Amino acid sequence: MKKLPVLSALLVTGVAVAAIAQNAIPAMIVTNAKKDAGLNTIALPEDWANYGEIMSTFQKKYGLKITNASPQASSAEELQAVKSLKGQKRGPDVLDVGPSFAIQGVQEKLLMAYKPSTWASIPDSAKDKDGNWMGNYFGVISFGVNTDVVKNVPKSFADLLKPEYKGMVALNGNPTTAAAAFSGVWAAALANGGSLDNIQPGVDFFAKLKAAGNFTPVAASPATVQSGQTPIVIDWDYLNLAQTKAMAGKINYKTVVPTDGVYGSHYATAISAYAPNPNAAKLWMEFIASDEGQMLFLKGYAHPIRFNDMVKRGVIPQAMLSELPDAAVYNKVKFATPTQTTKAKETLSASWPKQMQ
Repeated sequence: MKKLPVLSALLVTGVAVAAIAQNAIPAMIVTNAKKDAGLNTIALPEDWANYGEIMSTFQKKYGLKITNASPQASSAEELQAVKSLKGQKRGPDVLDVGPSFAIQGVQEKLLMAYKPSTWASIPDSAKDKDGNWMGNYFGVISFGVNTDVVKNVPKSFADLLKPEYKGMVALNGNPTTAAAAFSGVWAAALANGGSLDNIQPGVDFFAKLKAAGNFTPVAASPATVQSGQTPIVIDWDYLNLAQTKAMAGKINYKTVVPTDGVYGSHYATAISAYAPNPNAAKLWMEFIASDEGQMLFLKGYAHPIRFNDMVKRGVIPQAMLSELPDAAVYNKVKFATPTQTTKAKETLSASWPKQMQ
């Protein structure tokens, strides 16, 4: 399960329509994009953060066909695709990766700089100053729990060490290659004496969880959750919240943000330096950074990166805001800087294989 289904139908008030019109995409960007053959995306599952509707809306709106390769690919695999498909028509035009991988992409000169027209309203902490990548949406690490299997829902990372959760706890992928899993380890670090400058206690926690027999190395997916193979999934809140509705009538599923480790992070979108359809890629960046694109993320429970700006301008209807969890939870959330992320990735890459083998 790399990256899930979605809020009630999008509600757009007169205020929202007016606000969307205020940041209309430049006509020349649209004209140039339509000269390209289409748009090649990668690693965008249709049931992840409402990407299915985002892609279909883009295609209908601009008449550009999207070819979405490897929907379940990890962030590391996305960067590899840029390198291995360089010069090929099927190479990815745009990426959707975790922040540490966006930074890596800049270091390896794999990304093309582009600043969409809404650039100024994207927080400085969620974008590359030179325009090589921008945050598009963010989430907070949570526990997704199949309550048909797990009778006592864990409320904290400390709870996960209890014997009753033997063989039940899983991550969404390998933290050395998948951003969601990487962030899960960081949340555990915050819960166990670590900090945004020290992720090592998170690795130590999972080693302890493994030694207790509670951690399973199986990469969680909707199928493993439903079957009971991975009844406790440490994953983004928007994925677990969406699963609650997706699993309705099949299993009972509950989402909890742990009390002792509230960690949040954004995903980053970027254009490949070797994009075969660079103008269509620029239009994609404009679209997902627009009010319209940002509200489509919100439908998938993902917090738009321009959330604060949109709330301030009255763009987001109250009906949509009321679907989200208690805001008090998010007041505790901690976000890492690019420098902290780079350091954490280095630490985890060195210690995770040794301690979890």
